[in-house]
Parts: sequence; structure tokens; C-alpha cells
Amino acid sequence: MSTPPTPGLYIVATPIGNLGDLTPRAAELLRSCSLVLAEDKRVTTRLLMHAGASVPMRTYNDHSDAADRTAIVARLGSEAIALVSDAGTPLISDPGFKLVREARAAGHEIFTLPGPCAAIAALTLAGLPTDRFLFLGFLPPKEKSRAEAIAEVAAVRASLVLYESGPRLGASLAALAAGLGDREAAVARELTKFHEECVTGTLTQLADRYADAAPKGEIVIVVGPLAGAPEPTSDDLDAALRAAMQAGESPSRAAASVAARLGIKRKLAYERALELGR
Repeated sequence: MSTPPTPGLYIVATPIGNLGDLTPRAAELLRSCSLVLAEDKRVTTRLLMHAGASVPMRTYNDHSDAADRTAIVARLGSEAIALVSDAGTPLISDPGFKLVREARAAGHEIFTLPGPCAAIAALTLAGLPTDRFLFLGFLPPKEKSRAEAIAEVAAVRASLVLYESGPRLGASLAALAAGLGDREAAVARELTKFHEECVTGTLTQLADRYADAAPKGEIVIVVGPLAGAPEPTSDDLDAALRAAMQAGESPSRAAASVAARLGIKRKLAYERALELGR
């Protein structure tokens, strides 16, 4: 008989399609924990059957409130509770960060059982630069808000990774082309499943392809960085740091955000932020 797991919250990554991707460690934890927190019990039931687990489940999703979290946190001192999403790694465009934060504040142990993540899987297939990337989750559904969100990252010197649904894919690709220029991109869908595919091309080409043909399945968009983007000048750095600090950010936070946006070393940005602050 295996040793019961230490009481606490376990963040358990689950397969994004192929149940064979569930790690042995995750399967063992699901069999031995006291409770599984699931986005959708119907989805997680299939996972538990695959793992040979028969444990109680409780729904935890975007609709869960403070009372739900309080009840869960109260049990963590004596029970091992697993948090799973419908697919992939919990907290990556899934609910959970408030629960993790409150569990940590209450002094409970928190463990992560890493595994599949659609964003990372799509990056490996896209054939685009992976040394620096920014995960954006889902774009806003409304046209104006979507354009504003895209404009915020247009100058980021990194590949961009987004989640999207089939019905919105064509419009999102067209908005990305309008806001970012006709960059190289990839659309990955049905990852690890029988119909897995990764279609590459420019944003315009992909927008045309999916304009009137919404695909099924979970979708990840990967957009390459701006080709031939000029290196930021010292004036660019100073202007960005001043704007961030005038908006109320500390030198440290301003340096972090500006460094990510301009693609420079954080230490360099921080040293310059301190100089400007004097």
C-alpha cells in the first residue's frame, strides 16, 4: 500500500487530448487524494476512470465564490485535495489562482504535478522563435476591446501565444493581421488527438483560410515576432520607463514591464529606472 499523500493542495496537469499523456505521478495522486476539484465533473469522470481512481469530486470553476474557497481551504490542513482543469495545466487560462493564493495565505502546503499544456505544445509545433514568448490567453470578444488588447502587445519583441475558439478564429486572425502586420503564424488544433494539425502561414493567409470555415476543437494561435524590428534606443528606453513610473509603477515594476516589452535585459532597465528616479 502506498503512503498517503501529504495534506495540501495539489495542482495536477491533465491530458489535453490523449489520455495516455497522464503522468504516473498524477495518476497515483488522483487515486490517493481525498477530493478532486473539477471544472466539469463529466469530463473529469472519464479521466478518473482512466486513472483507476474512485474519489469524491467537487465542482470548482469560474463560478465558484469566496464561500467555496473557504470551505476547501478549511480541509487542506488534514486532506490532500487535487485541483484539475478539463484539459491541460490548471491556472493557465483556467480558474484556480485565487484558491492557490488563499491556500498559501492560510499556511497550507501547495504542490504542482506538471504535465501537458496546450500553449507549450503549440509552440513546439509552430516552427517559430521560442526563446522569448508571451502568453495572452483569450482575446476579448468585442471588436474594440480586442483591437486595444492587440495594440498593447504590438511592440513586444517575442512570439505571441493565444487560445481561441473555432467560431471566433477567422475574426481573431484578421484582427491580429490588422494590428500586428502580416507576420508568420501558426494555428494548432486538436493537439495530441487523432485529428491533430498545425497549419502555418502569414496571418492574412490564415485569416482567409478560416474566414468562412470555422474548425472544431481547441485552438492555439502562435504569432511570430515582428521581423527585422529595430533595436530599442536609449531614448526609447527612457521614454518607456518615464511613462511607466509616471503611471505609478515603482522602478522595479517599471523595469520589468518595459524590459519585457522592448526585449532587453531587466537589469539594464532597472539600473536606468533608478537613474531616472533620482
